[in-house]
Amino acid sequence: MKPKFPLVFALAIGVFIPAVPLFAHHGTAAFDPEKKITLKGTVTQWFWANPHCFLQFDVKDDSGEVKHWVAETSNPPDMINHGWTKQSLHQGDQITVTLQPVKNGKPIGRVLEVVLPSGQKLGNGFGPVSKPQDDSKQ
Repeated sequence: MKPKFPLVFALAIGVFIPAVPLFAHHGTAAFDPEKKITLKGTVTQWFWANPHCFLQFDVKDDSGEVKHWVAETSNPPDMINHGWTKQSLHQGDQITVTLQPVKNGKPIGRVLEVVLPSGQKLGNGFGPVSKPQDDSKQ
């Protein structure tokens, strides 16, 4: 009887090698962690889907030229936990977006905060949900 271990090992490696790129999905190397910019713009699309939601918005620069931005957020369950809904943003909404831009200078970023037309602030959806401070215990 021939040893089965080499065959089983080879099959296991063959199955797991194609899955390696899945572990690289959540990299943030494209974003510049040293930069944070705030832009006022108009929502063109709010894309609510897995694995990430995306906010598309137009920003006019000082010369009046419009630049189309795309900003990534977290996944819908995380966004819900941070106060977002599928209906949080609508086409035409005037918003203020603070984001972490990509390093290559393109109009792409990762949302840090959005201020809605009502003045309500929504965080990015990444990380733990912060608990409200209880002022009655002071």
